[in-house]
Amino acid sequence: MIDLQGVHKTFNRGKANEVVALSGIDLHINKGEFVVIVGSNGSGKSTLLNMITGSIAPSQGKVLIDDKDVTNLPDHKRSQWIARVFQNPLSGTAPDLSILDNFRLAALRTSKKGLTIGVNDTFAQLVKERISVLGMGLENKILQPMGTLSGGQRQALTLLMSVMDKCDILLLDEPTAALDPRSADIVMKTADQLIKEFELTAILITHNLKDAFTYGNRIIQMGEGKIIHDMAADIKTTLKQTDLFEWFA
Repeated sequence: MIDLQGVHKTFNRGKANEVVALSGIDLHINKGEFVVIVGSNGSGKSTLLNMITGSIAPSQGKVLIDDKDVTNLPDHKRSQWIARVFQNPLSGTAPDLSILDNFRLAALRTSKKGLTIGVNDTFAQLVKERISVLGMGLENKILQPMGTLSGGQRQALTLLMSVMDKCDILLLDEPTAALDPRSADIVMKTADQLIKEFELTAILITHNLKDAFTYGNRIIQMGEGKIIHDMAADIKTTLKQTDLFEWFA
């Protein structure tokens, strides 16, 4: 599903502040895998994710999605495959629009936008049903502006919005880093449920080693732009949480 072949990324090449962010990454992620990526700051995790989304281009190497070479394809062209949830709950939503209108925009993510966006009773009922699984009571507030919600509420809704339109790949970029523990728990459990329900290929970047231990069927540790550990499902199930802490000792 996702292939990175000999990928390198260097920022500010030839300058005093040159940074080698990725160094010879070869990575294959199968359809339906839920991969968790951990690593210290500066290890290359976010650069890797941005490489997959098309936010940045590799200095060398290729990126393939579903056997298609997308190396030079910009991020908006890759939206036919990819949905992304950012660390900041303020990202990815229109704060002045209602919850319902935000969901409508999300449902048209890969479509050409017209001057008007219709919302009918059937769609409103669908949104209510989707939101009700969160247990936050937000299904009764779908006309409330998104900007009036808490960070945890917005992040949970953003996650649900990510699957309102067709996508094959869900990228979770530290989605709980700015949330309180209860909201973080809701977001991660919801993400896990959606990934299974829609049979998505997913990547989670996290500093939360408990989440890295609990979720996903493959775990990768990065360091200095390289893959240090890559453990598939059969090995990950044998890991103890203390093993992950030892990686950072």
